[in-house]
Amino acid sequence: MARPLDVVVAGGAGFIGSHLCDRLLADGHRVTAVDSLVTGRLRNVSHLKRERRFRFIRHDIVRPLALTGRVDWIFNLASPASPVDFPRIPVEILLTGACGSRTLLELALRKRARYLLASTSEVYGDPLVHPQPEGYWGNVNPIGPRSCYDEAKRFAEAITMAYRRKRGLDTRIVRIFNTYGPRMRLGDGRVVPALVDQALRSKPLTVFGDGSQTRSFCYVSDLVDGICRLMRSREVLPVNIGNPHEMSILAFAEAIRRQTGTRSAIAFRPLPVDDPQQRKPDITRARRALGWRPVVGFEQGMRLTIEWFSRRAG
Repeated sequence: MARPLDVVVAGGAGFIGSHLCDRLLADGHRVTAVDSLVTGRLRNVSHLKRERRFRFIRHDIVRPLALTGRVDWIFNLASPASPVDFPRIPVEILLTGACGSRTLLELALRKRARYLLASTSEVYGDPLVHPQPEGYWGNVNPIGPRSCYDEAKRFAEAITMAYRRKRGLDTRIVRIFNTYGPRMRLGDGRVVPALVDQALRSKPLTVFGDGSQTRSFCYVSDLVDGICRLMRSREVLPVNIGNPHEMSILAFAEAIRRQTGTRSAIAFRPLPVDDPQQRKPDITRARRALGWRPVVGFEQGMRLTIEWFSRRAG
């Protein structure tokens, strides 16, 4: 293989970031994980503490980041991304998207590194186009309860492209759709950990609205593979990475009941404000430019995820 690269992963102790660190190390690279631990967890990278090619730095990227030595790649995955965080720390989320993005872009300029922004399907808001291609500009409420995250990511995309056009920075943007797998944070308000946790504790499964709203769930190893392919590619426009297999939330809850064997009832609750009614990626660009498609089936991915949550519950 080519020489090992020196890689920075901001948000490296988070759910997706920690899996990305694992993949990069498996590929032979040297990894510096940077995380403020506001929502990231040290236990997500505790298995790497004896790995000589890995180091962890606790740091909030809203503040300037000084790193010595070579840096080849920078992955910006640093942002709280769960609905429970939006009303709790909205200012911090906005600052991470704005000031934090600038911190890492400036670091990339100094180090002449390639920079990848982890954006989100939330930039499409409650979409009026289905499925969502990268050329769709979205339907976002800029002052709603989810706006701190939506607008932080939209700004982060804008400043990333500004640094590319004005300063010649080598950049990539991935738009991440619903992702699940081991190391998700319990109580973070997202549907996978919420329903799995409820099922394992024989509690009623909470479904908002009538459950007809849809999501497309991508297993974390598939997502990480797409991110790595994008970083190695020449594609400079945003790329959707997600599993286009779409299902209703009610169908998802029923699948959780089957796989866990729970007898929990389904409890319907009022739909949150601005909750998207449908979400499904158009992955044409990812297929064409990256040769990427998801390979982990829903049943297999959920089995691995439920097993992980079961071990933690035990």
